Amino acid sequence: MSDSPRARDSGTRAALIDAATRLMLDEGYAAVTTRKVAAKAGANPALVYYHFGTMDDLFLAVFRRGAEASLERLEAAARAGDPLRALWQVSSEPQHSALTVEFIALANHRQAIRAELADYTRRYRRRQQEIIERVRAARGTAAPGGPSPAATAVLAAALARILSMDGMLGITEGHAEVLALIEDHLANAAGR
Repeated sequence: MSDSPRARDSGTRAALIDAATRLMLDEGYAAVTTRKVAAKAGANPALVYYHFGTMDDLFLAVFRRGAEASLERLEAAARAGDPLRALWQVSSEPQHSALTVEFIALANHRQAIRAELADYTRRYRRRQQEIIERVRAARGTAAPGGPSPAATAVLAAALARILSMDGMLGITEGHAEVLALIEDHLANAAGR
């Protein structure tokens, strides 16, 4: 029965998470208030605390939903025809990068967010490294001399984040050259 109290609660909870996510992307984490989230979701402000208890719990719900979606995209990238290119696309997706920047800023003020972000980042990077190692081994390119899988994962995250932060500021100088460099690296890694 789709109109049961549980289904309505689930729909309201999802709408609140959607609203908080949208506010973070559009206005930054500081704009995520009970009233704004509720208004954007078309809900009573009391429902924010009913569903989440605290604002940290709401932020964690937003983060966890995004993190799970990112892990699913990472696994899809592992199965792609060109996994390294797919990994870069997942890492550099603009909305994901923008939300990550907001969570990093929020983590400076909220220990629970910092701990969750650190745990997720470690899991995500370990999986990236496994995928890079598997691809390199399959292609016979695991020889020493280039960056390690761990360094490659950190470089991809750093480049994606700086491109996103620059984009938020309207800075684009050097971006085309960096993207061309990445494209050359991906083409060489794929043997093209």
